[in-house]
Amino acid sequence: MLNRLGRCLLAVCLPGLLLTGCGNERSGEPVRFYAFGTIIEITLPGLDKDRKTALEKQLIAQFQHWQQHWHPWNNADGDGLAGVNRSLAADGRATPDDELQQLIENAATYYKSSGGLFDPAIGGLVKQWGFNGDSMPSSPPPADMLDAWLKDRPRYGDLHIHDGRITTDNTRVQLDFGGFAKGYALEQAAAFLLEQGVDHALINTGGDLRVLGNAAGSADGRAWHIGIRHPRAGGVLARANLEDGEALVTSGDYERYFKVDNERYHHILDPRTARPASDTIAVSVIATDAARADAAATALFVAGPGQWRETAQAMQIDCAMLIDARGDIHMTGCMQQRLDFSIEPAQGIETTP
Repeated sequence: MLNRLGRCLLAVCLPGLLLTGCGNERSGEPVRFYAFGTIIEITLPGLDKDRKTALEKQLIAQFQHWQQHWHPWNNADGDGLAGVNRSLAADGRATPDDELQQLIENAATYYKSSGGLFDPAIGGLVKQWGFNGDSMPSSPPPADMLDAWLKDRPRYGDLHIHDGRITTDNTRVQLDFGGFAKGYALEQAAAFLLEQGVDHALINTGGDLRVLGNAAGSADGRAWHIGIRHPRAGGVLARANLEDGEALVTSGDYERYFKVDNERYHHILDPRTARPASDTIAVSVIATDAARADAAATALFVAGPGQWRETAQAMQIDCAMLIDARGDIHMTGCMQQRLDFSIEPAQGIETTP
């Protein structure tokens, strides 16, 4: 017998956010700003005010640059990923800058290891659904339009990456890295802080997190304490401590969605059907690379309860939890060891080694 659960949200143990039994210890006030369609929070405990402020300004500028440079359609400068997409549509050729080249090559690794379930070549499909803008669409695209997209559908495998250039024979390929851009940005931000000699930090992009060191900003401080809320019922489902260098990423059907006639249409699209993945509510992943965790959370969500285990193994993910459309919990043994449940789920979890 498995527990019936709904959507899964993250609660971080930080001032100003929903607390999950953190006690009175404070970890420093985070700086908050808007990027990637969500609130970004950066917490730098143990730093003096001037150094903290200077680093925050640099990170804010960097996140704003990434948001613009990696946007698949809107770019005021006419370059970045939007320019790459225009070039691919025109003649199947593009020369991305070094920054985008790294992003494109990184995504290729996860496309292959996921068996194509993580596929950033579906930018045109995302645009058809209307999930590429700031506001939610009000209705799904016509079925015949989606079926037409599926015929000779573009795949990331249609791209050829060589000597700083990308080419494709399928000019319908349009790149959209929304499936792992936040995780990739988390990893880049963490690398920047390490280069600056920062040993303790938490970077939170709308509930996807990457940590350095510990929450106290000292050698003897405690781990970052993260709460996963019970879905729809309120309260906390489980808690986890994130250790130095770890990331926790969640993909859920509650992040961007609209409803028509009581049916939920969310933004995590299955490239095999051109429709939202229908068998999963949420996936949470803990890993030491936020980009891989983010791509894997997307791929496992699309894989669903019947295929997620094999996909996790192929993507070298040990700690993962999936909540299926029935509300049942599935998780790896590693993830079960990392979570402290609050709702007596011992008989209600299907665990995979």
